[in-house]
Amino acid sequence: MKKVIICFLIGLLLFCATACIQPEVEDSGNGLTMTPDPNKTDMENLVYDNNTFALDLYRSLKNTPDNVFYSPYSISSALAMTYAGAREDTEKEMAETLHFILPQDRLHSAFHSLSVTLASRGSESDDVLEGFILKNVNALWAQEHYNVQQSFLDTLTANYGAGLRIVNFFGAPEDSRITINDWVSEQTGNRINALIPPGSIDPLQTYLILTDAIYFKAAWYHQFLEQQTAIGNFNLLDGETVSVPMMKQTETFNYTQGNDYQAVELPYQGEKISMVILLPEAGRFDAFENNLDYQNIETIIGNLEYEKVNLSMPKFEFGSDLSLSGILRQMGMPLAFIELADFTGISGEKPLYINRVYHKTFVAVDEKGTEAAAASAVMMAGAAPGEPVTVNIDRPFIFLIRDIDTGAILFIGRVMNPLES
Repeated sequence: MKKVIICFLIGLLLFCATACIQPEVEDSGNGLTMTPDPNKTDMENLVYDNNTFALDLYRSLKNTPDNVFYSPYSISSALAMTYAGAREDTEKEMAETLHFILPQDRLHSAFHSLSVTLASRGSESDDVLEGFILKNVNALWAQEHYNVQQSFLDTLTANYGAGLRIVNFFGAPEDSRITINDWVSEQTGNRINALIPPGSIDPLQTYLILTDAIYFKAAWYHQFLEQQTAIGNFNLLDGETVSVPMMKQTETFNYTQGNDYQAVELPYQGEKISMVILLPEAGRFDAFENNLDYQNIETIIGNLEYEKVNLSMPKFEFGSDLSLSGILRQMGMPLAFIELADFTGISGEKPLYINRVYHKTFVAVDEKGTEAAAASAVMMAGAAPGEPVTVNIDRPFIFLIRDIDTGAILFIGRVMNPLES
């Protein structure tokens, strides 16, 4: 299915709370500032704002011929933890880009409420759903002896369950990287491996890494019969056709259609989580995608009604590996990525800035259901060292050859004239 973007949105990522009305906008004198809708709870406001960011990010990622899959919930959570330590203009830019309209004290508690709500999925009925997993965990990894503000630690512990884990980025960068990657792999059913690539931890500058991992596995409420799956054609945007396994069933689903699309909602067991598939009319994919935002999705979701549907869809499995630093800069928060960033809410010991944001995902859809995993890492560095010290060995010098571990000096020498033999 290369060169085709399968435009679907998993309910746990975008529709995990009641759909909301657009928040009010007020002019603060410094440009437009979003304000929370007073008719909604903080969690409802947060869901709306996170979903708005999700579609902003989609528009930034869609200019690729390949499949796209990411977890806006994971990305927002990881950046929200970082945002807890942002101040002044850094805080303002992040808020506008991420659509964080709630004040800091209410935003993080809203994330906590949302995480508690999501954690209850699969256990809200009398019987725990067999095989249902929805797990979201966070962690803060800090350089040993680095002083992190207690208030920042308290915010992350209370609202994100992100305990402080001490590592040695300076002395053992690769060991630290492997430790973090192993933790991510364990939390995601071994689906997300090597989130942080080799060589990405700077032993001179990396002080903190904030990680979020999300794992989802569930069976369809209406499962497809494997014996009905057959090879069928999938039409690519360039006019070519590929043969893929197509699953088929006729069932009652939530469905709607517009002038240039069809939409169908496939619930998972428990009917609390769903996949919503948006199928643009043939030849209209680009136009539909270019106009897609969260308000349009809300309208489509609001128009869904039960209808008998003769459904066929491909089985698929793929993953993605994204570096979001450049994209987030372009979306409106460049200050967070330079040494002028203000993250004094994290630590006053060393000026911090974000130097990398990694995001990795996996998704598999078959007759039985869906497995999806994602992880995000926000890497924070201290200001770069000052100008390098100049050592110009242009005069007589003394040198030692020694064993590093024991300190034993094996040779001592002196050079008075390098040309002397």
